[in-house]
Amino acid sequence: MSKLEMKFVNDITGNFFVPSYQRGYRWGKPEVIRLLEDVYNLVNYKEDLRGYCLQPIVVRKNFAENYFEVIDGQQRLTTLFLIYNYMHKASNGFIEKPKFSLDYETRKGSKNFLENINFNLRNDNVDFYFMAQAYENIKDWFSKKGEMSLTMPTLKNLLAKNVKIIWYEVDDSEDANAMFTRLNIGKIPLTSAELVKAMFLSSENKNMDARRQNEIALQWDNIEKELHNDSLWYFLTNNSAKKYQTRIDLILDLMAGKENTFSYFDSKRRGEDLNDIWEKIVRSFLLLKDWRENHELYHKIGYLIASGYKNLSDIYKEAQGLSKSKFSARLDKLIKASVRLEEDENYSDWNYNDNKDKEKIRRLLLLFNVESVRQNGEQSQWFPFDKYKFGGKEKNSWSLEHINAVNSQEAGTQEQWREWLSLHKSSLKNSPEENKNLLDEINKLLNLKEIKGRQFRELQEKIFKKFSPETLREESNDSIANLALLKCEDNSALGNSIFDVKRNEIIKLDMKGAFIPFCTKMIFLKYYTKSEKNQIHFWSANDRRAYLDAINKVLENFLTEKIRISEREG
Repeated sequence: MSKLEMKFVNDITGNFFVPSYQRGYRWGKPEVIRLLEDVYNLVNYKEDLRGYCLQPIVVRKNFAENYFEVIDGQQRLTTLFLIYNYMHKASNGFIEKPKFSLDYETRKGSKNFLENINFNLRNDNVDFYFMAQAYENIKDWFSKKGEMSLTMPTLKNLLAKNVKIIWYEVDDSEDANAMFTRLNIGKIPLTSAELVKAMFLSSENKNMDARRQNEIALQWDNIEKELHNDSLWYFLTNNSAKKYQTRIDLILDLMAGKENTFSYFDSKRRGEDLNDIWEKIVRSFLLLKDWRENHELYHKIGYLIASGYKNLSDIYKEAQGLSKSKFSARLDKLIKASVRLEEDENYSDWNYNDNKDKEKIRRLLLLFNVESVRQNGEQSQWFPFDKYKFGGKEKNSWSLEHINAVNSQEAGTQEQWREWLSLHKSSLKNSPEENKNLLDEINKLLNLKEIKGRQFRELQEKIFKKFSPETLREESNDSIANLALLKCEDNSALGNSIFDVKRNEIIKLDMKGAFIPFCTKMIFLKYYTKSEKNQIHFWSANDRRAYLDAINKVLENFLTEKIRISEREG
């Protein structure tokens, strides 16, 4: 069984041996100075520093030879040795020398060189060179700090009372070479989850037998497995799973709050039974799972997280001590606050071209989509936050776009212009006789070796007018009534297309079984417009009014006031 604990840096003792499967010491000036600065700057912190810790040092005890084999952390360990050694010599022994020793299998004489840096030997091998250079960087750093009689004791006290390392002593049966490969060559660091798990499975645990540890290991793996269900994962977070080595880190980080995760659990075990701590981890996970399985809470919480208005940590704190009904009511207040109008604002004045307004509209329309699904009768539909956010790809979210584009100031390229003309040619073919002149003009431009910008924009304007028969003031097209969640970021030609072109693309996607936000599909299939004279090829003022009526009805409990049809809508 492994041993895991936190130690103050000043309490590191013993003989350390760096085996030949590791490269030698290679830290340069940036790494050495960063370590010194990180520690020394703690003196300016006013909050409790007991939780501050450096990255893990992973070792395996060789009982026969009485030394620790260093598997990971030799760069930090060597640098700390050099810092202590310099302070000891520069203070004429006032500050104690290092309490540990270091030796390297590949460099005979490294132990003596570390203890007595001889710059005349620095070029004997590459390890000596980097060790001497680090020692020189440490000396320069202290010199630049000024009064050494103050700097050295300050740094020494910080290392003794404030700065810890995570000490991970693996079982002697562990394949040290394989573990080193994973941690260093593979560039896969120990995660907080691995450290916390090792804490539960440590041979040092007196109140936990092997059977109980095996139960915890099995439960741990089951939680990790369940979190690999993307519908649960992307309900809980907007972060790609690639940010996490193990997904259970999300639960552990949630419980730790702003503290270092391992430090939080390490401090907990000093006052609580590990069995009780584990039960709290399980209960936290089951609470999140319960939210996922509750149709109402799933949609309310999912919206708050997906919109970016709140994160999981905020909602977790809100839930503490509340009954389910009171928690749901609290969520309603948060949702209402997320789309609340500021003083003297009107929803109809929110404008796509204003970045602040654009984010407000995106949030409001996401709420419209989520609430439309939640309120849809039989609770048989669930808004798929995983598909909305990533759709199985690293970045595949639905952005805010115009339902019907009516002008463009974009310069564009030959390729984009030709694609745009081809897309709109398909729509014009719905009435070939009526649109013969426009189709002829499109063909004429497409047959040119090079289309001039002026030629394209003139024809584009004619097509816009053809599919926007009503007179709408230009700025009205950037209001809520002409905006929806669309996926056009990979196709600028589609993003600046008329309603009919986008409608055709939505239908194609729908036929393929692709995810389309609920309300986006309703818009382009004209489900909101009830008029008997409803037409399908353009987005009219009547369509816009019906769209806003639907938003007002679905979101009546959350809007500050009804969204009015803007005077600019015509």
